[in-house]
Amino acid sequence: MLAIKIEDLGKRYVISHRGNDRIYDVLAGLTARAARRLRHPFAPRSKPKNTEDFWAIRNITFNVEQGERIGIVGHNGAGKSTLLKVLSRITDPTEGRISIKGRASSLLEVGTGFHPDLSGRENIFMNAAILGMRTQEIRRNFDAIVDFAGIEKFLDTPVKRYSSGMYVRLAFAIAAHLSSEILIIDEVLAVGDMDFQKKCLGKMDEISRGEGRTILFVSHNMGAVLQLCSRVICLDSGRMILDTPDVNIGVEKYMNLSQLQTSDAEWRNPGGKFENDYFTPLRFGVYNADGEVNLASVKQDDDLYVEIEGIIRKPEKGLGVGYSLFTQEGTLLYRTYQADQEDTPGEIPTLDGHVTLRGRLPLEVLNFGQMRLDLSVIMNNAQWIVVPGTRGNPSVSFTLEPHLDSSSPYRTMKKPGSMMINSRWTLKGD
Repeated sequence: MLAIKIEDLGKRYVISHRGNDRIYDVLAGLTARAARRLRHPFAPRSKPKNTEDFWAIRNITFNVEQGERIGIVGHNGAGKSTLLKVLSRITDPTEGRISIKGRASSLLEVGTGFHPDLSGRENIFMNAAILGMRTQEIRRNFDAIVDFAGIEKFLDTPVKRYSSGMYVRLAFAIAAHLSSEILIIDEVLAVGDMDFQKKCLGKMDEISRGEGRTILFVSHNMGAVLQLCSRVICLDSGRMILDTPDVNIGVEKYMNLSQLQTSDAEWRNPGGKFENDYFTPLRFGVYNADGEVNLASVKQDDDLYVEIEGIIRKPEKGLGVGYSLFTQEGTLLYRTYQADQEDTPGEIPTLDGHVTLRGRLPLEVLNFGQMRLDLSVIMNNAQWIVVPGTRGNPSVSFTLEPHLDSSSPYRTMKKPGSMMINSRWTLKGD
C-alpha cells in the first residue's frame, strides 16, 4: 500500500542580486511596481531585474510503500532538506503533486516548535499538540517520552537552559512516540552523542519493523543509513540521480559524489562567524611537518598535524577545544581535546587570549580512505559551543592512501573496519 506518491515535484526560489543599491532605490522600485499593479491588476507579473531562478529540487518522482525505510543522501546543497520541508508541508512546491496517506511527523531542526521560556514538561504538551497528538494520547505517552529523552531531572527547567543534545533528545522522543504513520527525520541526530544516536536508530528500526511505520531519513552518516534503511534515494543538484533497493550501491554512489566535491584541508573564519566569549575559531586545518597546508593525499608513514587557532575572551578551566575524526561513511573514530595530555602531569593550563593548538594525527592506526575532521568545542563536557557533525560548522578533510613501500603486503590494501592495526605475532611452540 502506498504511503507517499510524488510526481514531478519541484521547488523554485528567486535569488536577488541587488549589489549595493541604496535603500531609496529599492523603495522606489517597490513603489513603482505597486503603482503598476493598481493600474493593471490582472497583468502578468514580470520578474524583477537582477534576479534569477534557483530550483532547489526539480523533476522528483518516486513512490514510498508503507513500512519502507528510505535513506535520502547527497552532499550539502543537493536538495535533501528542501524535499523534506515540502513533504512536511512547511513550504509549498512550485510544481508537481504530492499524495500522503496517513499522519506525518517531522524532525527537521533542533528545537523546532519549542518555546524557550516554557519547561520541558510544558513543551512536551505543546510540541506534541503541534504535531497532532491529542491530550489523552500525550498523557498516555508522557512517561515513555521523558524516559526516552532522559530529561526527568530537568523536566521542570525552561528549555532555553537545555543543551543542543537535550533539545534533540526531547524532540526525537516526542516525534517517535507520536502515533503517526510516517516519520520524517533530517540530520539533526548528529547533535546527539553516540549512545543516543544508537538508541534513536534502534527506536526507528523498532517502529518501522514492528509497527509498520514509514521512515524518510536524511543523514551524512552512511553507517546509520546502512544499518537502518531498506532503500536509498540519492540527490545531486536538486535532481534524483539514483533510487535503489540495494543500500550498498546507494552508499557507494554517495561516496563517489563526495569525492568529486572539493576537499579542503583548511578552514578559515570569513569574519563574524561563531562569535562567543569562550572560543571563537579563526583557523582549523591539517598540515604537514613544515606547517604547510596539506591539500593532497597522505600516506600512513607521513607526519600530519591538526592546528586550531582562535580567540578566548573569557578564560574557563572547563573549556575543551579539539576535533572529531570521522570516516568517509560518517563513523566517528575518536574525539580529542587539548586537555588530553598523557605526557604532561599536573593541571592543564587555562586557555586565554589568542591561542593556536597543535596535535599529531595517528595515521599509523587509521585505515585507507577519506577522513573528515570537525571542530569540537565544549564547556564542562556538557555545553556544546561548536558542535561536530552539524552542517555549516568548521570541517576539513584529507585522503589517506596505502604506503606502497611497506614490507607488509597487507599495508597496500584496505582491510575491513575503520582502523588498521598490525599486531606482533609469534609462533607458539607445540
